[in-house]
This record gives sequence, structure tokens and C-alpha cells, in this order.
Amino acid sequence: MKFLKPALLLTFLFLYSCKGDAIKENANEETPLSNPFTSSFLTNNLREDLPRLVLNEEIDQVLRTKLKTDPVVQNIYEAIKRNAEQVMQKSFLERIKIGRRLLSVSREMLYRINMLGMVYHVDKDPMVLKRIEGELKAVCTFSDWNPSHYLDVGEMSMAVAFALDWTAGALPDSTKELAINALIEKGINPSYETDKRSNTWWINGNNNWNQVCNGGMIAAAIAIAERDPELAAKTIRRSIDGLPHALDEYGPDGVYPEGSTYWGYGTVFSVVTNAMLESAFGTDFGLGDYPAFKESALFRVLMNTPSGWYYNFADCGDKRSENGDITLAWFAAKSGDELYYERNRLLRSPSKIGKLRRLDGAGLVWLAQYEKKMDSNLPFSWKGEGANPIAVFTGGTDDPYGYYFGGKGGRGTVNHGNMDGGSFIFELNGVRWVFDPGNQNYNALEQTGFDLWNKSQDSERWTLLNKGNFGHSTLTVNNQLHVVDGKATIIDFKEGDTPQVTFDLSPTFEGQLKSAQRTFTKDSNVSLVIDDKIEVSDETELITWQLMTTLDVEITSNGATLSKPEYSSITPVKKLYIENLSHSDIKMNVVSLDPPPLELDRRIENLKRIELKIPASRAESGKLDIKVKLRGQKNWREGY
Repeated sequence: MKFLKPALLLTFLFLYSCKGDAIKENANEETPLSNPFTSSFLTNNLREDLPRLVLNEEIDQVLRTKLKTDPVVQNIYEAIKRNAEQVMQKSFLERIKIGRRLLSVSREMLYRINMLGMVYHVDKDPMVLKRIEGELKAVCTFSDWNPSHYLDVGEMSMAVAFALDWTAGALPDSTKELAINALIEKGINPSYETDKRSNTWWINGNNNWNQVCNGGMIAAAIAIAERDPELAAKTIRRSIDGLPHALDEYGPDGVYPEGSTYWGYGTVFSVVTNAMLESAFGTDFGLGDYPAFKESALFRVLMNTPSGWYYNFADCGDKRSENGDITLAWFAAKSGDELYYERNRLLRSPSKIGKLRRLDGAGLVWLAQYEKKMDSNLPFSWKGEGANPIAVFTGGTDDPYGYYFGGKGGRGTVNHGNMDGGSFIFELNGVRWVFDPGNQNYNALEQTGFDLWNKSQDSERWTLLNKGNFGHSTLTVNNQLHVVDGKATIIDFKEGDTPQVTFDLSPTFEGQLKSAQRTFTKDSNVSLVIDDKIEVSDETELITWQLMTTLDVEITSNGATLSKPEYSSITPVKKLYIENLSHSDIKMNVVSLDPPPLELDRRIENLKRIELKIPASRAESGKLDIKVKLRGQKNWREGY
């Protein structure tokens, strides 16, 4: 076994620590990782024995000990075995694309190898080995892995690399040769075809593609290192140089600008990449300690709302799984913080867990590495800056009211972004009163020829309800779209018993008004105040205050009342009161969005937009203050 020489490792640690102070001064400035990769370095420092991707001899000892003693590790391994048994009954994969993607096939292969590979590693069942061989033969004889959409290649490459590695040389030589050739010819080589931008743009991209594809290339490079150390070293070096472009997006506070479910996607590949480098070389070259990366675990936890939904800004899904978050458990293993270790969810019955996520086989390793050192509490207020700044107010860990507010700035041109600067969601008493329309299926839109990925001001993208500002709880001026690259930022934040955050929305409305600032204040355990201070311009004609909801609405003399009738006749109705504090003489109105405006829009049952329309003529000395309070019931069983 060969590891980094102590002097070299100390040098890495020293150099990395020296970068810390500079990072604090400019958290968004890209930080290079330590990168000594040459073919000589690779040959001298790569662990020789298999497995060495996520697993190795020392890690395996910890895993096997926990399989005997730790209920969580035992439970998840039982779920992995159940999943592997189901995989054994399936047909082998075929090269069937959906639209322009082979991604579903690549993801299924990564899932299958995670389940089968971990079971084979632990139990050495020859039938499982035979099945892994069959899976490899199927995908390695595909004509290609669809390099025009390189996510497909990245995930497939990692799957094939794991299959080679976790079987630790037990596969027939002909199958190993087939897989190594495929990793080189179908995995790595297309990424050097610089004349095809679709094959290479992700190398230095700043979104999840960077994390997925570079992670897949590192896995493939380690797997073929003995065959072609020059290619392997060159590929790892390129990926380690490229990864900071994506990692920098977590800065400065851990907000993943693409939303929580994309945090799960991009981050799990960075976590696995970290684990592969550590297991193969004895260090991650600074990846795990990249500024704000570990802090993003708190962001992930805070995106889980009391109702069981996500704060689903950007292209985030609506609801989280009932299963434990095994990606988050990596952060628990690194920190020892129980806040990130969802013990009860991880102990769900394997029969209820059902199909695991495709990298949960690898995740069994860091579940085994977790040792509790602390148990942090959920903060009452939190903000995160960066490309898509957000703020969150909660009622804490044991809040009887289930209070949750999430508000955001940002701009439409951010990765997977919407025109939703100034928007927010609000929950109380287990109900999402203020709603965000979330994401929708890309392929269905693409198949119609819809121009989904163009982010110019006049793009067709913004005609979708969930992409343009008309589908979010924000402001709209003159019935126009937001300025697509006008970034709304946090300019003030107060903690304490009455937390408050202010977003400067002025860039969002450039050319439509002079300035706009939106302040959210948690003024009690059951209420939220939204205060918009606006300075109109000659171009300003109408300001529309918007709130999205799926609940029943009754327009009242001073605002509106939202209600959620319960199915049981003996259970009282839950209510939220919308109080128009600044313009009570102007009546709110409701616009039904079920069905939505466009046939292509995502249909959401009972979706509606509550509007308060205020003409610019109501401004005094050019200034307008719109103040609305959302007030819930302290005890909804008794009314309030």
C-alpha cells in the first residue's frame, strides 16, 4: 500500500491552511485545490490493492465492525440487500434514450452497481458477482454512453469504475478488459474532444454537471490507472483543477443556488469524489474543506420544512423522502454533529425504505464512519449570501407552531433560476400557506421544441408560470417581467426574538421604478410582516403585490383569509389571516391558476394568486410603502 509521504501531506495541509485567511476576505473568490498530479505522482501514491474507491482495507475494518454493532448500519445494509435482490430479477440494461438523454439508463446502472457491489464486497456471493459481470457486459458493449449529454457519461463511468473496483479483481480477465476499454474509449476519451463543446464545457462549469462529470472522470481514471497512468493522471489533474468552479457556488455561507434537490445531486457526487480520493490516495486534496462546502449541510437541513416539503425555490422538488438523508450523513461523519444524522429516518424498516438512492451503497461507508460528538439545534434565523441569497426564520427544533419562513433574492440567470427575487414561502401549524410552484419535467417541455434553456430577457422560458415572476409571491411592476439579470441581494439582517431580513430588489426592477426594498419580519410565533418600501419613477404605473397559495381564499374588507378544512368533521378549520395594513381601502382579488395560463405549464391543483394592485399615483413624494401581515392561529383547535 502506498500513501502520500508524510512530508508531502504536511505541505498540502500547510498550503491549504494558509489560504484560509484570504478566503475570509473574499469568500466568492475561487480557491484552487492542491493538485500534484503527474503520472509519476499517481504511480507512487495510488493505493495498489483493491478496493480503493470509497472502500479500502482500513475503511472495511470499520464497516465490518459497525455491521455487527450499529443498528443504523445494519438497517441500511439490510435495505441494500433487499434492493440487490430486486436488481437480480431485472433485465439487463439497453441503450434506450429518452429525448436527448441516456441519463435514466446511466443512473439505473449506478444504482444497480451500488446495491450489487456493496453486497458482493461484504458477502462475496458468487451469484452477485455473476450478475455484476452481466451488468458490465451489457453497458460496456453500448455503441457509446451518449457524450452529447455528458451527465450520462459521468454517471455511467462511475458505475463501471465501482463495478471493477468493488469486485477487487474477482471478475474474469476478459470482462475486466472490456470494462477498462469502455472507460477509456466511452468514458474518458470523448471528454478530450475539444471540437465538441457538449463534451467539454462542464469541466470548468459552475453547476452540478461539473461535480457529476468530474467525479465520474476521477473514478474512471483511478480504475484505469495501471493501464494508462499518463491518461489517468492528466484526467485527475484536469478534474481537480475544474472542481473549484462548482464548489465556489456554495460560498460564502453554504447556499446551493440551484435549490435543495440539486444540492442533493451535485453534493453527493462531490462527497463521493472526496471519499474516492481519500480511500485511494489518503487525502482529498482540500475538497472536503473547500470554503462553505461543509457549511452547506446546515443549508440542506434548513430547506426541510415542518410540513415535510422542501423550501422549493429554483428547480427544487416539492417534498422530501421519508427515508434518511445518507448524503447529509457524510457531513455528520465529518463533524460528529447529530443534527445531520437523521437517525430515526435511517432506522425506518427496510421494507418501507423501498428503493434506495443510487449512491447509497457508497453511503454505507460514511454511515459506518459516524461517531456522535455533538447535537446542534436548529437556528431560529439564518441567512446565506451568494448567487441566490436566502433567509430562513424558524421556531426552533421543538416549535409547537411549526413556524417556517423562507425568502430569497437572486436573479433569473442563476443556474436553474427563476424570476423570483423577493419571493417567499410561509408555513404554520403544519400547512404551507404561501406556496411556490417548484419545478416541472424538462423532457416533456423539450419534446415540444420549447426554448427552455435560453435565459435572455425575452426568452420563451419566462412565459412559464413557474419561471416568470407571475407565479411567485413577489412584486410585479407594470405587469412586466423582472429584469432577468437584476440580482436582488440581502442588505440587512437582524437576529434575536424578532428576526428581520431586508432584500434590495432595485436591480430586479431596473427601468420600472427607482428603488424597492422588501423587509420580512417575524413579529410573533405565528405571524410574518412583509414591508415593501418603493420609490416610483416616471415609468412606474402599477405595482402588484402577489401571494401564491393552494388553500381556500375568502376576500375580506381588510385583506383575505386562507383556510384549510380538515377531512374530519370534528377537526376545526385551520386559518391564516392576510391583513392589508397599508392600503385597506384597496380590495385584494384572486386569480385562479388551475388550469394554468399555458398548456405547457405545470398544473397544480387549486393554485391561485392573490393580488393587491396599487397604482403609482398613490405614492406620496414618489414613495410608496406596502405593508401586509400574515397572522396565524396560536391554537387553531380553539381558534384565534
